Amino acid sequence: MLRLTEIRLPLDHPPEALETAIRARLGGAEIHGFTIFRRGYDARNPRRIMLAYTLDVEAPEEAALLTRDTALRQAPDTAYRFVARAPGGLAERPVIIGTGPCGLLAALILAQSGFRPIILERGKVVRERTKDTWDLWRRNTLHPESNVQFGEGGAGTFSDGKLWSQIKDPFHFGRKVLEEFVKAGAPEEILYVSKPHIGTFRLVQMVESIRATIEALGGEYRFGCRVDDLDLDASRQVQGVVLEGGERIAARHVVLAIGHSARDSFAMLHARGVAMQAKPFSIGVRIEHPQSLIDRNRFGPHAGHPLLGAADYKLVHHAANGRSVYSFCMCPGGTVVAAASEPGRLVTNGMSQYSRNERNANAGIVVGITPADYPGGPLAGIEFQRHWEEAAFAAGGGTYAAPAQRVEDFLAGRPSTTLGDVIPSYRPGVTPTDLAACLPDFVVAAMREALPAFDRQIPGFALADAVMTGVETRTSSPLRIPRGVDCQSLNTRGLYPAGEGAGYAGGIMSAGVDGIRVAEAVALAMTDGGPVRASGSRADDALTYG
Repeated sequence: MLRLTEIRLPLDHPPEALETAIRARLGGAEIHGFTIFRRGYDARNPRRIMLAYTLDVEAPEEAALLTRDTALRQAPDTAYRFVARAPGGLAERPVIIGTGPCGLLAALILAQSGFRPIILERGKVVRERTKDTWDLWRRNTLHPESNVQFGEGGAGTFSDGKLWSQIKDPFHFGRKVLEEFVKAGAPEEILYVSKPHIGTFRLVQMVESIRATIEALGGEYRFGCRVDDLDLDASRQVQGVVLEGGERIAARHVVLAIGHSARDSFAMLHARGVAMQAKPFSIGVRIEHPQSLIDRNRFGPHAGHPLLGAADYKLVHHAANGRSVYSFCMCPGGTVVAAASEPGRLVTNGMSQYSRNERNANAGIVVGITPADYPGGPLAGIEFQRHWEEAAFAAGGGTYAAPAQRVEDFLAGRPSTTLGDVIPSYRPGVTPTDLAACLPDFVVAAMREALPAFDRQIPGFALADAVMTGVETRTSSPLRIPRGVDCQSLNTRGLYPAGEGAGYAGGIMSAGVDGIRVAEAVALAMTDGGPVRASGSRADDALTYG
């Protein structure tokens, strides 16, 4: 198969135009067929939006075509191949802590390899968790162990379900993630659209399907099981985990896929001497505009076209105070959701369904934070987050209503006393106020400079009645648990820090990819199968989110 890139056609081209364009590109050469590997769009000129295709083409004279056209290349083999299989009669079982995308893919790979993993989740099965989450959104009742952050599926379950990332992926693990998601019920289009997403409702069904697959392969799920301690021997080799209540599960290979909000778990690991370090993250607010405003700016007369869907955006501004301000986790046609996991603290996030047909667009507008802003050790970033979450809880009235402010008032430095035409989507409701009380001064200054700059890129972004809702603090883990090339903790053998909580991912796709990589490391360690595949990603890639 040949990989053919940059076939560009008008948005409304007829189906046959694609084959015509391929033959023209190949100089009229015979082809036996083709498949669409990727389809994106170029909307830099909203009046002339073009579709851009990457295609895999089957042709009888591939060698001659490769010689003739240097832009052509052989299509890579993206098939996943397991690095190890569990030997017959293996009694030892790996333990995976957490059922977010990282833990889910780690468990799936190990189950498919015959290792019968034990999966521990502090929260509930996804449908019970969904009911508990709605309790906060509708009744102001927080369930600390079952919410947007904790429970089957992880934080990504209540998100836009974005399935793209900017990490390097030389072994095509991302393709394996997408293929498993399609098997679990995701639409096949996620295999070829440039920015695939699936939305919350479909994620719920997929998580259940993958659980059933893992269990059918011998994996064992245990819900409501919070890990409160590690059992280490004198050489710091993991011997097992201790659950809340005292039960011990023996294990010499433990995947730590706990997510970025398991603050009590981070404290336990730190007390146990597991190596960790503070890392940068970001904080800010959610901003909402009418989705129609974003669609018109991005797509012009093509706004509403079914192939384009709801428009997104990505914005960055470097402020005069040295801070970077950027849009984060943009949710077209979505809602702002309550994402708290601790009583007395308020957190926001964004969510969309597959249809992306809600009234508003929302995105985080966040500012970079570094360990210099919160000196005090690896756990100091957590206390920094908590401080501002408590401030937001108080500013909202102490009921999980969120503090909110019109953009015009925020830029003018005055509290909002009422809201305007943009109706906030956050539930259980908002309290008009001054967001400056909920954020560090340097964050407020940087955002006040950035909003007019963003307005120059998307006219109307600084719309007077656009709503800002605070606070967004869980953009990524505030710490990293460093690991070696074998994916094990630098000072705790048998512990495999993984995914977003450990600082190695940012979003569903990169977390799933990291889960595969760590599962391979576990499988090789349990079979003495040799070194892991050379890493194709960097920890710093986790700072770029999709």
